[in-house]
Amino acid sequence: MKFPSYAAAGVLSACLLSAPAFANSTGMTGNSGKSAATCSSCHSGGTAPTVTLTGPSSLAAGATGEYTLTITGGPGLRGGMNVAVDNTAASLEPGTGSKKQSNELTHNAPKPAASGAITFNFSLVAPPSAGSVKIFAAGNSVNGDNNSTGDAAATTSLTVNVTGNNEPQEEEGGCSSAGGAPVLAFALTTGLALLRRRRRS
Repeated sequence: MKFPSYAAAGVLSACLLSAPAFANSTGMTGNSGKSAATCSSCHSGGTAPTVTLTGPSSLAAGATGEYTLTITGGPGLRGGMNVAVDNTAASLEPGTGSKKQSNELTHNAPKPAASGAITFNFSLVAPPSAGSVKIFAAGNSVNGDNNSTGDAAATTSLTVNVTGNNEPQEEEGGCSSAGGAPVLAFALTTGLALLRRRRRS
């Protein structure tokens, strides 16, 4: 049986319209809010959720911090995310339910809500030198109907101060508690020898 051309066109249009929603279900980068783009460019029509980032606001250079992105409110049945940083010397590491893609983090699949919240855990490895890292995060709250309508997204950010190694470095030839011990022993030995000579004389 041959389908009319308008029927074939309708099937093709439906596939094209559903493609963005299908693609986003397996994660998407470039929508963390870092460059102004967010998940709202595709998902809209729902009540905006609240997105929060929790974790240390200060890390030593090279240290690893654990962070949690939480999505509450909105349609709230399932959720996705995108996380990025503004410092190329810092590194993001995914937790359960997320993956690293193009130096950013995103969800593997829409994550079901639990106790009214959708959470994603991840790690940040601080740069090797002092400075700061700004974490950008977008959270998407969806109704689970596989369409981009009736969903909503929101963004947040967190600045992490990176402290350097401020421990004083001992200069070569300096006198530390351990390095000064031989000098002190020599001085005591010499002093005792001189004292004995004076007594004998």
